[in-house]
Amino acid sequence: MFERVLSFLRDLPAGGTKPNADDPRVAASALLYHVMNADGVRQDVEWERFKEILAETYSISGEELDALAAAGERADNEAIDLYAFTSVLKRHLDAEARKAFIGLMWEIVYADGELHELEDNTVWRVAELIGVERQDRIEARRKAAAEAPGARGTSSDE
Repeated sequence: MFERVLSFLRDLPAGGTKPNADDPRVAASALLYHVMNADGVRQDVEWERFKEILAETYSISGEELDALAAAGERADNEAIDLYAFTSVLKRHLDAEARKAFIGLMWEIVYADGELHELEDNTVWRVAELIGVERQDRIEARRKAAAEAPGARGTSSDE
């Protein structure tokens, strides 16, 4: 099933030649970037996982990967809120793909082995805005935490 979701994400339209926030790939990149920075500290391991997720999800590398990462960073830095990005994803992703996206967010959260309350809150808000149910969000968090070596931290969901 996860491969089907990845395939769906790869097939999303690129939204033209210049990436913008209405491009679902940029919206996804911006949200992943946002959760990576939610605790105010961007660690190298988080940045590497962010780029790995983009590379794996969209089958890109090199300059194309760097451009998408930069577009996501730029879009997040210019955004007033998360709605601009979540509304794009909600329009372009089905329910299973939205659940899988929340799983990707949790992977970035746990990349540094810690769960910070601001990261937890960010994932919760995104999940609510894209229509991912509480139990699906919790299950995705538990899975990411179990797969993250040395993960620490708690969530208000438990």
